[in-house]
Amino acid sequence: MKVAAPKPFLFEGGERAALLLHGFTGSSADVRMLGRYLNKKGYTCHAPQYKGHGVPPEELVHTGPDDWWEDVLAGYNLLKERGHEEIVVAGLSLGGVFSLKLGYTLPVKGIIPMCAPMHIKSEEVMYKGVLAYAKEYKSREQKSDEQISAEMEEFKKTPMRTLKALQQLLREVRDNVDMIYAPTFVVQARHDDMINTESADIIYDHIQSENKHLKWYEESGHVITLDKEKEQLHEDVYKFIEGLEWNV
Repeated sequence: MKVAAPKPFLFEGGERAALLLHGFTGSSADVRMLGRYLNKKGYTCHAPQYKGHGVPPEELVHTGPDDWWEDVLAGYNLLKERGHEEIVVAGLSLGGVFSLKLGYTLPVKGIIPMCAPMHIKSEEVMYKGVLAYAKEYKSREQKSDEQISAEMEEFKKTPMRTLKALQQLLREVRDNVDMIYAPTFVVQARHDDMINTESADIIYDHIQSENKHLKWYEESGHVITLDKEKEQLHEDVYKFIEGLEWNV
């Protein structure tokens, strides 16, 4: 059975805009509820869908951070072209890393990195994540256990250059977070087993913004946008971005 590929979304609202970025092996669905919430509050919200994500895993390993960064820039430019001069950017996990990169690359009104890693726990942990994604995708295709097993064995033979490139991206962003002056709200789940949670402190300590906040969510795991405290997260993000000095 063919699995429907997730699509980017654009929820049109007022002049204030939010760019919402999903995580590695994730999709725009990671940030859809946040987008709906902010849209109801009057914000225009757009989430791109990275190349190689939400499609067969064999395609994921042939893409990398450079491809996904292009998708982020295209999302930012789409909002600019639609006349949105002021844009906040919020991202989950890898999306949070990209939100920080945007913060020292292009003008943004505010930044909300959520469970964003500053270094990888280990390549093994990431590799396990890719394998879990691959297996879950194949099961959604309703393939038999035998077929999934055979395809997974084949998949494991594919070189995972993507993981090395991801490590380089994290190093680059970590080395540049002290170039960020935009208001920043750092979000971190206490029960995050995917990343080193000290990343939140690294981000908070090194960004140069005078308007910066760090909040720990005591009952949530890595995909905080879909976890127990998502309603609280929505409210906190809204409160933070409403408090910025908008010109519109």
